[in-house]
Amino acid sequence: MPTVDVYNQNRDKVADLELDEQVFGAEVREHLLYAAVRYQMAKRRQGTHKTKQRAEVRGGGHKPWRQKGTGRARHGTSRSPIWRGGGVVFGPQPRSHAHKMNKRSRRAALVSALSRRVEEDALVVLDELGFPEIKTKQVVEFLDKFELTDALVVLAEQDRKVSLSARNLRGVTVLPAEGLNVYDVLHRTNLVMTQGAVEAVTARLGR
Repeated sequence: MPTVDVYNQNRDKVADLELDEQVFGAEVREHLLYAAVRYQMAKRRQGTHKTKQRAEVRGGGHKPWRQKGTGRARHGTSRSPIWRGGGVVFGPQPRSHAHKMNKRSRRAALVSALSRRVEEDALVVLDELGFPEIKTKQVVEFLDKFELTDALVVLAEQDRKVSLSARNLRGVTVLPAEGLNVYDVLHRTNLVMTQGAVEAVTARLGR
């Protein structure tokens, strides 16, 4: 069973914590990580791309020239797809890009992502994290103490002061435990979790 040190905000060790092996010490399944990220990114796509078909293009209501006697090819509208400025035949239309991924596979992918961070020794566990006011400087000082430049911070519950203090920092993402996902874990180099967040995630993913 993997064991990690628990620190306070000043990087003083305060305790040891045994992690659930089924959540933080499982086999890393690469294909599930790929599938989960693809699933998340597909769901985020707006799908509002659209081109106009020949019936939707403005103009072209009259026949460009008479049917016979001109020596040119016959045409009924200047908005035909073969004309410049005409409609598009098989262009993109609004649709959802989301596809299905089984719940058990999504759970296994998140477990693999967390286990990967533990393998890389990129998991930092805090007893708690909080700031007295909304100020970015506090987050910068905290990251400097732990020598972090790129991190996902996971809290037990949403904390407005922490979230707003960190939102202007390019390399920091703050999430509550219920919002933990594969993409954000893999997108950031380090994973910072409070002890309460570890318990919440273990309760959510543990069997």
